[in-house]
Amino acid sequence: MAAGGFSGDKRTTRSSAINAGAVTTRSKAKKSDRKNHLKHQLVTLIETTISSAHSFLSLNDLHLLPSQTLALESFIYSTSSSLQALSPCLPKLSLHPPPRQCWFQRFLSATAEVDCDPRWNLFFRMSKSSFSLLLRLLSPIQSSSSTSVPPDCALAAALFRLAHGASYKAVGRRFGIDSADACRSFYAVCKAINDKLGHLLELRSDIDRIVVGFGWISLPNCCGVLGLRRFGVEGDLLGKDGSLLVQALVDAEGRFLDVSAGWPSSMKPETILRQSKLYAEIEKSGELLKGPVYNLDDGKPISQYLIGDSCFPLLPWLLTPYMKLNEEDSSGFPERAFNSTHNRAMGLVNTAFCKVRARWKLLSKPWKEECRDFFPFVVLTGCLLHNFLIKCSEKLEEEQDEEDGASSSSEEQKFPLYDGETGDDRGKDIRDALALHLSRLSFRR
Repeated sequence: MAAGGFSGDKRTTRSSAINAGAVTTRSKAKKSDRKNHLKHQLVTLIETTISSAHSFLSLNDLHLLPSQTLALESFIYSTSSSLQALSPCLPKLSLHPPPRQCWFQRFLSATAEVDCDPRWNLFFRMSKSSFSLLLRLLSPIQSSSSTSVPPDCALAAALFRLAHGASYKAVGRRFGIDSADACRSFYAVCKAINDKLGHLLELRSDIDRIVVGFGWISLPNCCGVLGLRRFGVEGDLLGKDGSLLVQALVDAEGRFLDVSAGWPSSMKPETILRQSKLYAEIEKSGELLKGPVYNLDDGKPISQYLIGDSCFPLLPWLLTPYMKLNEEDSSGFPERAFNSTHNRAMGLVNTAFCKVRARWKLLSKPWKEECRDFFPFVVLTGCLLHNFLIKCSEKLEEEQDEEDGASSSSEEQKFPLYDGETGDDRGKDIRDALALHLSRLSFRR
């Protein structure tokens, strides 16, 4: 009896375990079904959202701000890729609208009858008339490039990438070309601008205008203001917080007169200066700053010179500020007068770079390490376009700057003070004479 009873209990226990297992299995199956159902609902909702966003973009891309369209495009394509990764078995979501003209062709059609449509400035940072003039200047080189992209489309695509820092994929989608053609045409346009607009660096061609401009801000016989700016670079090639440096000379109107770009931030400013073409043309070949001498009110002669940042050496033709002034010493008034005028002049370099970076957002982004060799050409492109648009009387609208999330405020960058030896005392004598002249002007006012 006991043995039989034990056997029955064992069968009962086994049966209960089987039943419990079946219940657990059914419960897990229900949970799995519910999970799959919720996942399907979520995927369907995301698909619907993506499709709706894409339809909205397709219908309104001519009226949205560039920053809005780029952000929406980024959301659409990144979400679509994430969705595909989450559910590989799903058919790939098609984001292409019915065949029609690309965005740029539709934009041209929409603005064909209007000469002053503000969207030209929003999208390309210049008016329609300036775009047309630039196209005429560049087309002979562009049309002979290796790309099959029409000149107007290539120029517009390059300007859009410069203006908004858009990726080649985003540019390609907007202009109906693939990423490779977008890249090739971008550099073809940069080369054309470098080749065709190089004359807009007027230090060697219009020195009289430059000197007159500085005369209006109390710097007689001055031929430019020299400064440096940093541009970020991704990767570790240049070390932690490494960057590329650009040495630039600007005039009293904020135009670029000379640009030397692509120097590693590990180099000292004075080394960059001495290795630049500008230095060679002044010190070695004697081609520059050889114009007439200007006689100050006290009869002291001042030869042509540049104003330079404190990171550069004081030279007979490069006047840097006085250091370690005693503000309470009345005998130091000429030095303070010079430093005040010098500081205002250095602001011209800062303002010029601020405007270039505000207008051409690509130059505000960290530069990719593998594209470092192209950096000087792209920076020079931005500077030449800056000069071109000044010639065309184009102004950077503050509201455009704000729409793209940038600030037009000062971006002062400090560099180590020059601590080397000055070659001779001529630079000091010229600076002292100019300082005394400026102090006398201050008293007259």
